[in-house]
Amino acid sequence: MKLITDTAELSATCTRLAAHPFVTVDTEFMRETTYYARLCLIQIASPEEAVLIDPLADGIDLAPFFTLMADESTIKVFHSARQDVEIIWTMGNVIPTPLFDTQVAAMVCGYGDSVSYEQLANDLAKARIDKSSRFTDWSRRPLSEAQRAYALSDVTHLIPVYETLAARLEETGRSAWLDEEMAVLIDPATYEGDPARAHRRLMGRVRKVKELAVLIEVAAWREREAQSRDVPRNRVLKDDALVELAISQPRDAEAMARLRSVPNGFERSRSAAGAIAAIEAGLARDFSELKLPERARSRGNAGATVDLLKVLLKAVCEQNDVAPKIVATVDDLEAVAESDDADIAALKGWRRVLFGDKALALKHGRLSLAIEDGTVIVAPRAQTGSA
Repeated sequence: MKLITDTAELSATCTRLAAHPFVTVDTEFMRETTYYARLCLIQIASPEEAVLIDPLADGIDLAPFFTLMADESTIKVFHSARQDVEIIWTMGNVIPTPLFDTQVAAMVCGYGDSVSYEQLANDLAKARIDKSSRFTDWSRRPLSEAQRAYALSDVTHLIPVYETLAARLEETGRSAWLDEEMAVLIDPATYEGDPARAHRRLMGRVRKVKELAVLIEVAAWREREAQSRDVPRNRVLKDDALVELAISQPRDAEAMARLRSVPNGFERSRSAAGAIAAIEAGLARDFSELKLPERARSRGNAGATVDLLKVLLKAVCEQNDVAPKIVATVDDLEAVAESDDADIAALKGWRRVLFGDKALALKHGRLSLAIEDGTVIVAPRAQTGSA
């Protein structure tokens, strides 16, 4: 379990790995005290070898690794790839392609919502993962033998997991489904911390356009602060405080000090001036250009429709052996209840074929749900009429 610590050995290793149709990849990183993840270890395996790469070694150049990640002839296999891909994109300005995420593939194959690597390794590789090293400090050197063994197991057991899932996708004709899901993960925009988009995660917590205008500006201010100081967003200001600023719109330190979610003394800090300036910028925006998110509007009496759609979703997913979470969220169901033309994933691509069209049919009375021997049956509703 030797650690690769120099560029020449890394280059030779990556050349060997690139000769294979796929490699499995994982990373260990630290992010508790920083905005940007600190890469501490890289693990890669092919069917013939498994290696550990030390990105913290003095003088090592990770260029050969990034070249391998960009090699279109070798599939890069990750489990729950998002954070790993973000690190690779941030450090190397490359997106691993082609990309295969075993967590997403498992959901497409019916393994439930957000299935863990440990479960897949146990079910498909017949392996037990020793998780005792999972939350150790990966930045400390030397790494223990237990740490190295754990790190390698994350990519060696991933090989049979990948091979099994890839075969099932091929057998069921769902490989294209996974390709649609990977489109988001290989889009650089997914990983760019654009301050102008920082408010989106919190949009559903405001109810007025004026509040949204302020939220956009204070969220952008917090994102820039976190990036420039390389600290987690919540170290600048927590989400609850950010939303309270958007709703209350304090315009001086005294008013800010009265807010419950804002930490004591924050109003006297350098950051407070930036927050107040952001609030002013939000209040100065043209409100007519803004639109409240759907969830901030009243959905009327759609509750019963949403409940029926939940039953339909569960029934359809059970019949087709696919995880409900990957097909539609509760927000999606609420959007379908409100509009036939909702701009949501559940009404696009393979999801529409599998579920979306049925959801619209149920909503408009063209589909019925019944229980037969304890199982929900989905069937076209008999149409009645007079000659």
